[in-house]
Amino acid sequence: MATGEGFLTDGQREMMKIATQNAENHISSSPKSPSALLSEHGVKAFGGGVKAPAGGNAGRQVRRTHSGKVVRIKKDGAGGKGTWGKLIDTDGDLQIDPKDPNYDSGEEPYELVATDVSDPLDEYKKSVVSIIEEYFSNDDIGVAASDLRELGSSEYHPYFVKKLISMAMDRHDKEKEMASVLLSALYADVISAVRISQGFFLLIESADDFVVDIPDAVDVLALFVARAVVDDILPPAFLTRAKKSLTESSKGHLVLQTADKSYLSAPHHAELVEKKWGGSTHVTVDEVRKKIANLLKEYIENGDTSEACRCIRELSVPFYHHEVVKRALILAMEVRTAEPLISKLLMEAAEEGLISSSQMFKGFARLEESLDDLALDIPSAKTLFQSLVPKAISEGWLDASYCKASAVNGDLFDGDHEKVMRYKKEIVTIIHEYFHSDDIPELVQSLEDLGLPEYNPIFLKKLITLAMDRKNREKEMASVLLSALSIGFFSTDDVVNGFVLLLESAEDTALDILDASTELAYFLARAVIDEVLAPLNLDEIGAKLPPNCNGSETVQMARSLLAARHAGERILRCWGGGSGWAVEDAKDKISKLLEEYESGGVITEAIQCIRDLGMPFFNHEVVKKALVMAMEKKNDRLLDLLQESFNEGLITTNQMTKGFTRVQDALDDLALDIPDAQEKFKSYVEQAKSNGWLLPSFGAPIQAAA
Repeated sequence: MATGEGFLTDGQREMMKIATQNAENHISSSPKSPSALLSEHGVKAFGGGVKAPAGGNAGRQVRRTHSGKVVRIKKDGAGGKGTWGKLIDTDGDLQIDPKDPNYDSGEEPYELVATDVSDPLDEYKKSVVSIIEEYFSNDDIGVAASDLRELGSSEYHPYFVKKLISMAMDRHDKEKEMASVLLSALYADVISAVRISQGFFLLIESADDFVVDIPDAVDVLALFVARAVVDDILPPAFLTRAKKSLTESSKGHLVLQTADKSYLSAPHHAELVEKKWGGSTHVTVDEVRKKIANLLKEYIENGDTSEACRCIRELSVPFYHHEVVKRALILAMEVRTAEPLISKLLMEAAEEGLISSSQMFKGFARLEESLDDLALDIPSAKTLFQSLVPKAISEGWLDASYCKASAVNGDLFDGDHEKVMRYKKEIVTIIHEYFHSDDIPELVQSLEDLGLPEYNPIFLKKLITLAMDRKNREKEMASVLLSALSIGFFSTDDVVNGFVLLLESAEDTALDILDASTELAYFLARAVIDEVLAPLNLDEIGAKLPPNCNGSETVQMARSLLAARHAGERILRCWGGGSGWAVEDAKDKISKLLEEYESGGVITEAIQCIRDLGMPFFNHEVVKKALVMAMEKKNDRLLDLLQESFNEGLITTNQMTKGFTRVQDALDDLALDIPDAQEKFKSYVEQAKSNGWLLPSFGAPIQAAA
């Protein structure tokens, strides 16, 4: 065997060369010969002695046709007569001629056109920036609300909240105040409570970033949070919940801590927070206080009452006139010779209607609360205050009802004043939380934890007062809550005394709420329709009020509402509660759904029908009819429906209690048609108590009935 390179002998190598040339001569249709392909890629042939030519033309640029004619072709086998062109044509200069008879538009090369992929959230953020800028420019809440509605994308509303406040943070107090006012206006109608909370949480999460550009970002953000709580667009519980999601070392945690301790826990925090950015006047609280102090000082020097009243009017802060009253009274205590002038100024301001009776009342109340601190500088402060109150009442510039609410002059409930004040503070938080969560059992538990049933009338007054200044949803919730509390928690006397307190201050309430008298009349009438009060209780309430006062007129209006045709249905729907059906229609629907379920219907369907009624305050009727039908049909399957309704939270313990109570009241009549009604009802009660539908205390009236 030859010892040359590779595995082939010289003879074999020669034979392979001849065979390759013959193949090239006869296969003209092949774009490249095997050897050419191998050489083009720099790969050796089987025999190591045969190598690819290093750039020569032999065997690559000459082809022979079948006729034997030599044809020189282009490099890489492209072009030339009798050839197909390159195996893969990558010539970038190739042009397709549209005038060619064989032109096919499908052969045109594709061109990728670059386009920007838009993110809906980015587009939304750009749009709201222009809305906010325009609002800061024209101060038109209506336009801003309309633009936000048209923009849609309610799922992005948290980003609107965040953007609005973040843009206001880096501006003047005017824009900060405008941002808070806009959020309050958009709350519930345009932006849901949930989206508001989510937006504030996004802000707090970003506190670390804000601090980089805005040095006082923590304090500003804390004030926005506190203002939202005061404006009732954030529940007080928001702070606690948000803290759990943040690390203690974060700026967001510090924001919440500052909002709680520096603002919401401060005395008179509502007034402080609401006016921190100057309120509607765009002037800061400190500036207003300085102006008040200066005008009072000037008044003491010149004694010009008309000029002092003009200066008070020019302040344009009627919501802050209680500060004028408070500072004037303190000045009268500090400078005893100034007391006659101060009395003259306050009396004239009251007679002109410049300082309302509610602001006068509030000024005295604020001063009374600070008497302990004031006594450190003015030892006789309490004695002087006690002498000022009867004088102000006798001269007619302080309402006589102040004595009833004053700890110094004898509290209405003969309790410790500080205890009453603490109770009021607690119940405001409880009521706000209820308006946010709509959780009656939680509220009842909170009241039980306070353990002060003697203050129930105060709670009723505060509940309705807060509801009157809010939307119809909260008014409806207040009436529903009152109905629930009247079962086993509030006595009739509690409710009567609560309404007496409300109606005694009706004139002051009307200064802040224009239609207060009408609203109170509806609350009274609704209490009668819900059987919280009996019609005769209206006479009892009227007898406790001074004659010819606003409160007496309100009671008369409530009587007129109740005397009207279809009063029940109209009053039940006065705030849009429930489904809008008449009571008789609702009762008919309840009877039909129970009959269908009793005859073999599906429990989930029956549950859905109860839910579709949209009358949670009327679910006691479902309980009542289910119990009566179970007695009549001797079918305890209806109790399974009540069990499932209770498990799903559809029928609350309060509604269960009310339903059982109504059946208990009607047992004597039921016994005429159902002889064993008493025994059946007693067994139902025991079952309800064991399953948790009813409270154990329901047992006492059962024995009496039996």
